[in-house]
Amino acid sequence: MTNAYAATKKIVIGLMAGLLLGCNQGDSQPSPTSVATETAPPAAASAAVDGANWERYGRTYKEDHFSPLAQIHEGNINRLGLAWYQDLPTGSSVGASAPLAVDGVLYYAVGFSVIHATDAKTGKLLWQYDPKAFEAAGTELRSGWGVRGIAYGDGKVFTGTIDGRLIAIDAATGTLVWSAQTTEPGDSRYITGMPYVMDGKVIIGHGGADFAPVRGYVTAYDMNTGEQAWRFYTVPGNPADGFENDAMAMAAKTWTGEWWKYGGGATAWHAMAYDPEFNRIYIGTGNGAPWNQKIRSPGGGDNLFVCSILALDADTGEYVWHYQVNPGETWDYNANMDIQLAELAIAGETRKVILHAPKNGFFYVIDRSDGKLISAEPFAEVSWAERIDLETGRPVEIPAARFPDGTVHVLYPDMFGAHGVEAMSYNPGTGLVYLPARNKASPYTDPEDLESWEYVGKNFMNNSMGKAPADVEIPPDNGWLAAWDPVKQQEVWRVEMDNIHNGGTLTTAGNLVVQGRSTGELSIYAADSGEKIWSFDAQNGIQAQPISYLVDGKQYISLLVGWRGSSYSGEGKRWDYHTQKRRLLTFALDGQAQLPAYQETTSPIIDVPDFDVDETKAAAGKVLFNRTCSICHGGNAKAGGAAPDLLRSAVPTNLDLLVAVVQQGSLKSRGMPRYEELSTAEVENLQHYIRKTARESLDTEQ
Repeated sequence: MTNAYAATKKIVIGLMAGLLLGCNQGDSQPSPTSVATETAPPAAASAAVDGANWERYGRTYKEDHFSPLAQIHEGNINRLGLAWYQDLPTGSSVGASAPLAVDGVLYYAVGFSVIHATDAKTGKLLWQYDPKAFEAAGTELRSGWGVRGIAYGDGKVFTGTIDGRLIAIDAATGTLVWSAQTTEPGDSRYITGMPYVMDGKVIIGHGGADFAPVRGYVTAYDMNTGEQAWRFYTVPGNPADGFENDAMAMAAKTWTGEWWKYGGGATAWHAMAYDPEFNRIYIGTGNGAPWNQKIRSPGGGDNLFVCSILALDADTGEYVWHYQVNPGETWDYNANMDIQLAELAIAGETRKVILHAPKNGFFYVIDRSDGKLISAEPFAEVSWAERIDLETGRPVEIPAARFPDGTVHVLYPDMFGAHGVEAMSYNPGTGLVYLPARNKASPYTDPEDLESWEYVGKNFMNNSMGKAPADVEIPPDNGWLAAWDPVKQQEVWRVEMDNIHNGGTLTTAGNLVVQGRSTGELSIYAADSGEKIWSFDAQNGIQAQPISYLVDGKQYISLLVGWRGSSYSGEGKRWDYHTQKRRLLTFALDGQAQLPAYQETTSPIIDVPDFDVDETKAAAGKVLFNRTCSICHGGNAKAGGAAPDLLRSAVPTNLDLLVAVVQQGSLKSRGMPRYEELSTAEVENLQHYIRKTARESLDTEQ
């Protein structure tokens, strides 16, 4: 952008911003002397200024994470400061959890769905509701990742719980209105995703297909009574039991073998979108159970509705259409990522579309009237497929993608995907999607026991993939923020990141894109150019997306800060489970609050010099640790903030203490699951592995 152009832009759109803000946002109007220097983009002039509340995960039913507010814009961003902050208790898992803002109150959930209501102007806690999910959960406690969001409707706040409940709380008082058990005890299903509200009903899915023989479904409940309205299964069950509807009979024709014994999967654990224009709910479904199709459906087939977007009638739950991003999926390239609704001008015609960037690395534009694919292009490194065939809507896979004959093949993306749960945002003013993206490859191969494979344990990771040889080379990884044009299907600009895991995005009519980084930096970019125009040290890694709202005519930006990574990548800062500062941060123009001075404190690695490591026990402990403990405590015991770093913990130094925690569940109230089926000898194996790893890491990790 030239200096002359920039100056002209500031004058012209500054005047437009003055008119917009003066007419619609009370005392937020810039003073006459500052109109020429406080700017907002032309899009702000036509944006509907209706962004006082943020009532849904993505603000409106479009789920686009866009705010039409422009009081904070690129011309006055230097005035943005911290208005207030709220400290959260140690151990309050935050991760990708996002708040809601309704009529001057912020609602948010952390940990095991502990709901908070806070005065959005002052940060004063109004009420707190704890569903005591850790007490109700059994083995499901082993596989939860922390709640990612909540819903609001008709004066009630809705949340799912790790033990499978959907609960409604009075938004004014914090008292329980109703509770519905959406799962069966011991079925390994659990809830970490957000509910979605739709015309008098609230719908919820669940997770579990990575851990057990789970058959996915979604359930809709009456918003006021909690009575079940309908349920739709996402994969077919045992044909001998009959099919629930024609859609299941159709789907069953795409499966082979005795798939129902493995559950099938396709759990709806994250993204949905309600479309009032068509009276539909769109459901993003997950991987098959287990991942490896050679086990669950040995004769192949598309395995409907694995890794699909499903359109269901919102009133009845009846099937309308589907689009499957990965037929017969086998890599954990699920379709649980953002489902955003938009209107795009394509080939001279306005199309009502779905924008979708799932794990597999392709950006999809889908006609939401009939589910037909409009376009699809890679937004990241993709090596599993050559392209998406626009006539059939199907991927053109490379021959080695399904690792035939038990070969090992390194593929882009890896199982975490080119885009994860971190929210992307769409700005109708710029026409761009702001997408947290990453490149990381992973080796895929069959397990040694392919023919006899079976699930092991309750809520243990059971992905059915084999272990690659140690000498397999994995290319370097990288992460970035991409501005993506969904019409032209091309990247417009990008900002390189220090790590592959970073936060979700917010975009506003003030020409802003707001995103947090794993390094703890909260950054704001110009939405049209990608220029960084503001930053703030949040003193903790950021995974969640920010939101924006109005209180008494003043615009605020809020987000939850806390790092819940499973493993430490070795890049950037280490966010320790015990010492990291989890907070709710709120910003506004002329905010004057200050965070306490940051002091990086990390407990040292503990070695017990007189502990005699038994190599045989340590080897057995490593296998058990990576199957049982690594999901929270990190691969190879390199913790990433989701759980305590066991190399720095005193618990594994004493076998009795370790048995009390692991086998007897003495820390269940703090989120540590109980593994009562493990013998004392197996717990001792874990101890030897941890002590061996701590000793080996002492020189490099302190």
